[in-house]
Amino acid sequence: MEILTNTVGRKVLMAVTGLFMLFFVIVHLLGNSTIFVGPGALNIYAEKLHSLGPLVWAFRAFMLAMLGLHVLFGVLLTLENWAANPGKYAVNRKLKATFSSETMIWTGALLLAFLVYHLLQFTLRVTPDIIPEAVAKRPGDVYAMVVSSFRHTAISLIYVGAMVVLFLHLKHGIQSFFQSLGWSNDRTLPRFETIGNVLSALFLLGYSAIPVLILVGFLSK
Repeated sequence: MEILTNTVGRKVLMAVTGLFMLFFVIVHLLGNSTIFVGPGALNIYAEKLHSLGPLVWAFRAFMLAMLGLHVLFGVLLTLENWAANPGKYAVNRKLKATFSSETMIWTGALLLAFLVYHLLQFTLRVTPDIIPEAVAKRPGDVYAMVVSSFRHTAISLIYVGAMVVLFLHLKHGIQSFFQSLGWSNDRTLPRFETIGNVLSALFLLGYSAIPVLILVGFLSK
């Protein structure tokens, strides 16, 4: 298919797959935020997800496919840019080069590594910090598992650091989405930049609040 082989088509696919992952980031944050309501709310949320069974796994498979395509085309486009501009990462000429835009491939790689760690920790539950009594059966005491894990300073710092990386990636990625679909111009670009900045900042604050508040003792078992 031509859309898979030309640069414009790849950018469109990058934008579409990125949009699906952005929706997931939003939904995931809303679900995680039930922890602020109390242990019961988060555990009920986890139980509800667990009860959906095959639907959850189908959704995970779909998101894995979107992630795979996003990574694949991100790498291909980066290699093409490097080949066309040796020694310098090329950004879209209509977008002002920023630290976020110039490090997209690296922040993406860091987020992929963090995702693997996050799945090992809270989905597969094989990291040493997971307390056995919290996972005696699925879905287990998710609240106790999260609180116990984030009481480790190193783990909380890893998560906050990852959210800073997510902030940088989405700060450019959101505005780039509109550019890739041809919806951005000199007049609308500042608005899309503002949308990207605000949303990425909200994600940074929302996700980071959980480990930080647990670490300082605001949330406890």
